[in-house]
Parts: sequence; structure tokens; C-alpha cells
Amino acid sequence: MAGESTPQAGNKGGWHSGRFAHTFAAIDLGTNNCRLLVARAAVEGYEVIDAFSRPVRLGEGVALNGTLCGDAIERTVQALSICAAKIERSRVTRARHIATEACRRACNGEDFLALVRQRTGLGFEVIPASEEARLALAGCENLLDPEIPFGLLIDIGGGSTEVSWIRVFARHDRLGGVATELLDMTSVPWGVVTLTESCVKSQPRAQPVSRACYDDMVERIRADLRVFCAKHGIGGAIARGEVQMIGVSGTVTTVSAHHLGLKRYNRTLVDGSRIGREQILRICDQLSVLSVDELTDLPCIGNDRADLALAGGAILEAVCRQWQAPMVRVADRGLREGVLMDLMRQADREADPFCRREV
Repeated sequence: MAGESTPQAGNKGGWHSGRFAHTFAAIDLGTNNCRLLVARAAVEGYEVIDAFSRPVRLGEGVALNGTLCGDAIERTVQALSICAAKIERSRVTRARHIATEACRRACNGEDFLALVRQRTGLGFEVIPASEEARLALAGCENLLDPEIPFGLLIDIGGGSTEVSWIRVFARHDRLGGVATELLDMTSVPWGVVTLTESCVKSQPRAQPVSRACYDDMVERIRADLRVFCAKHGIGGAIARGEVQMIGVSGTVTTVSAHHLGLKRYNRTLVDGSRIGREQILRICDQLSVLSVDELTDLPCIGNDRADLALAGGAILEAVCRQWQAPMVRVADRGLREGVLMDLMRQADREADPFCRREV
């Protein structure tokens, strides 16, 4: 089966053992996007062999009727067929494919994934929000500063927004010299797709939303964030300079690209960049008064993201108004990268004679 993990001889040494004996693949099937990453281990991290990303809008309509619709299913299966072909061509030996909020929420999510397996040979695991948060952290851990003891990781998805409260440690034997502990997380039941469908679905493309509508979107998010903030005393920790914030999502990378003045998106410039809280709020305010048609004309937004950009900006603005961290670190990485790191560490453990369980 395409992408299925297969055991390899762990007796070979050096560059032929553990993570270096495999080609890895990870698919992140979200509410809005289908993303694939195929990679091999490198001395530091991994080398990308192939990648694929397509906005399939799998969760279209789920917030309103609770089911995945036929058009969204067909778009997604077509995209996953491309992923399966890439995995087969790359001779992947270790893989994990995950599905998130759309499949968690839809009453026909299991039937859909059975259809995916039938038509593409790909098996998917529907993961809970807590696992989603853990994988997102694993994917961007080395962007955290080990000298700042706490972190807030914000992952704005299509169907939900995950917020993770993290303890950060210095650990010099790890990539980036940092290790983390996920202390707690919360999943806000609004993402760019679900918030758009709930608040601005009927809005004409040529007409900006009202200020009241935009402020309502911001407040929906803040209402959920306040409880989490109070539970952990996050506001006080930020005031003491003990918290760093990292943003993981298309919304955050798009705002960063806009801030950098990029005419075309460039991952090398965006991933790992920093953007100040005041700059984020200014950009969100600028975008909030534009219609979908006007947003389409902006570089790095375009037609694919224009109708979701307003909701994304509202979520990001809510986060920045709730938590006054002066700077946000931008991560163009997430669940796929976290899955790859997990798979490589697992391969290392299995190849280590001190860790290998006796059969």
C-alpha cells in the first residue's frame, strides 16, 4: 500500500541505520488544505524530496450542516491521488497521514476516509486537537528561544484554532538547542473556514464587511482565549517578559509576507521571520476594510486565500489583543514537519540496540 510503514534492517550501521535508512512521508489533511511532505534525513533535520499543497476546502459547509459535501470530497480525493502517486514514486518506507477538524466534526468523516483508502490506498488517522497541538510544536520547536522560559504557539487552522502553552528549556543535544514541554492547550472552535461561513458567507465579494461584523469575529475568539489566559496567568507572564509567541498558519505567513513587501511568496524569507505586534494589528486593520475582490489583488493573498483572509485576520488580531507579546515568530511549518520529526525519532529508537524491544 502506498505510504505504508515497512520495517527495515536495523543492523546496518552509520548512515544506513535509523532515520537514514528510510524515506518518510506525511500528509496533513485539514479543513482547508491538503499538504504532503516527502523527505529523507539529513545531518541537521531533513532534506525535502517532494512536496504538495492544494486548498481543497474539505470542510466547506461542515460548520452549517455537519457533513462533508460531494464537491469537497471529490476535490480532496483528486488531490490525495496526486499525493499517493508522489509517495509511490519516491519509494516511501515510513509514513503517517493525519486528518484534523473537518473529519473530527463531520458525521460522515469515517465514510469519507474509507473512500480515500479505497480510491488512493492511503490510510488516515483522525487525530484529536491535543495531538494536533503536539505535532505543531514538534514541527517548529527549534524556532523557540531557549532563554525565554514560556511560549505561546498559535495554530490558526481552517476549522479550529489551537493555542498551546509551553515550557521552554535549553538542551544542547537537540536541533536549535531547545526542548519543550506542552503544559496545556485549548482548541477554539473557529478557524478561517468556519468563521467565514458563520459570519460573512453571504457577503458580496465587492463589498467590505461592516466594522460591527468584523469586531464580532474578533470578540468570538477572544471570549475563548480569556478563560485559557486566566487559567495559566499568561498575561502576567507576558508582562514579566517570560513569554515568546510563535504563529503557525497560512494567516500568519501571509501577514508576514505582506509586512515584508513580497510580490511573490518566498518561504525562505518568511519562515523564521519576526513581526511586531503593532505591525500585525496595523495590517489586520488595513485588511479589515477591504472587500474580497480587493483582497484578491494583493500580493501573497490572491484568489485562493482572499475569501478567508478577513476571518484569518480577525483571529490573529484577537490573539494579539488578548496577549500583548511584543513580537511574533513566524513559522511556515507545522503538522507535516512534526510528523516527520516523530517518524525519524521512532526509526532511530528502533535501530538502537539499547532501545529495541526483544521479540
